[in-house]
This record gives sequence, structure tokens and C-alpha cells, in this order.
Amino acid sequence: MGRRAVSDRGQASLELLAGLPLLLLAALGCLQLLATGYSQTLADGAAEAGAIAIASGESAEPAVERALPGWASKRVAVGEEGGRVTVRLRPPALFDGLGKALEVSSTAWARRPQGSS
Repeated sequence: MGRRAVSDRGQASLELLAGLPLLLLAALGCLQLLATGYSQTLADGAAEAGAIAIASGESAEPAVERALPGWASKRVAVGEEGGRVTVRLRPPALFDGLGKALEVSSTAWARRPQGSS
């Protein structure tokens, strides 16, 4: 009877050891999804800030950059056409290719003030 209990304990430890990499991979996947969702929220706010700047007669790009945290400065691309501002943002990722594949974008629009081009 005692011999069987020792064997079961060893089996459970082995299964736990084998399952840890899968658990770690699942946790990293969840963190990546959270980072991507947060990046989408940041892109939304930055695009709106750019549209407000256009409505005030200013350039959108400086307003977008001010609306983003420091880590995003090298991961953002801003497009401005007419009154439309498009912000593309790559979320932080373990691999650069993954960040590029998960790039998020947001667009906001504002009417330019009378007399501005």
C-alpha cells in the first residue's frame, strides 16, 4: 500500500513539471492580448487628440505624440489627410514580428476651422 502512494506522488510531480511550460505559454498569450487591447485604447485616445488638434487649427502629429506614453513613441505612425487622423500603434511584444502582426489602428475625424487648409 505504501509503495503505491509513493509512485502516485512521483507521477503527479512529473505531470506538473510537464504542464508548467504550457501554463507559462498560456499566461504569456494572455499578457500579449492585454497589451494589444491596451494599445488599441491608447490609439483611440491619440487619434481623438489629433482630431481635436485639427479642429483647433493645429497639426495632429504633435498632439498624438503628447497623448501617448513614452514607450509608444517609436511604435506609432500618424497619418493625416484632410480632417482625418489615423494612428497605427504596434503593441509591446516578445518578438518584433508578433508586434507588427498585432498592430492596431484607430481613426478620428474633425472638421477643419474656416480659413485653414
